[in-house]
Amino acid sequence: MIRRVLLPALSALLLCQPVCAREVSTRTWVEDGVTWTETTVVEVEEPGSERLVGLHDGPERNGLASFGPFEVLDGTRAALVAETDSYSPADFSKMLRAYPGIRVLEMADCPGTVDDFANLRLGRMIRAQGIATHVPDHGSVRSGAVELFLAGASRSAAPDASFVVHAWIDEDGREPDDFAADASVNRAYVSYYREMGLADDKAAAFYALTNSVPNEAVLMLGRADMARFAALD
Repeated sequence: MIRRVLLPALSALLLCQPVCAREVSTRTWVEDGVTWTETTVVEVEEPGSERLVGLHDGPERNGLASFGPFEVLDGTRAALVAETDSYSPADFSKMLRAYPGIRVLEMADCPGTVDDFANLRLGRMIRAQGIATHVPDHGSVRSGAVELFLAGASRSAAPDASFVVHAWIDEDGREPDDFAADASVNRAYVSYYREMGLADDKAAAFYALTNSVPNEAVLMLGRADMARFAALD
C-alpha cells in the first residue's frame, strides 16, 4: 500500500523525478584520541512513480548520526526527518544498535511513506521498544507518518501540531473502498490501531476517518482531533 501527500507547489516537479530508496548510516568512533566518522549511502531505484510521497528538502541534518529517515539528536532522542521506505525498519534497528538509549522520536516534518507494509512493521518496532513520539511546535505529521505517531508508547503533540490523513492506494490504483470492509487488507489497519492501544471502536472509527477522503485529497486534523481517538500526554 502507498500513502502519498503531494505538496501542491512541488507535485509537478516531483512526478518527473525518479523514485529512489535511500539507505544512509553513520558510524562514529574514537581511536587513539581521534574521533572518526564513517557515512554510507546506498540508493536503489524503485519502479513506478505511484510510490512517490510529498517530498521536500526538509530540515538540514546536523545531528549526531543519520540512519535512513532518522536523525539522532542526542543519546536519548532521534527525529524522523524524511519519508519511510522498505529499508526503514532496518535503518531503525541499526540506529538502536548504535544508540540504544533512544527513548523519544521527534516528528517535526514527516511526509509519509512509500511502503505502507514496511511502515506498519516499523510502527510495531517503535511500540515494542517503548519509544515515545512527540510532535513539537509547528510540527506536521502527514499520511503514513500518522501511523508512526500512534506507535508511540506515549504520545505528545504541541497545541498547534497538525496531522494529515487520507486513504491509501495500491500499485493498481485501488483504494480501501474497492475492497470489502472485512477484507484482510482493511482489517490489517484496524488491527494495527488496536495494537497501538486504541480501543476497538476508536480503531474502527479512526480508520473510517482516514478513508473518508480519497488518496488524492487530504483531511487536516489538529491535536484535539487526534485526542478523540488516542490518548495524548
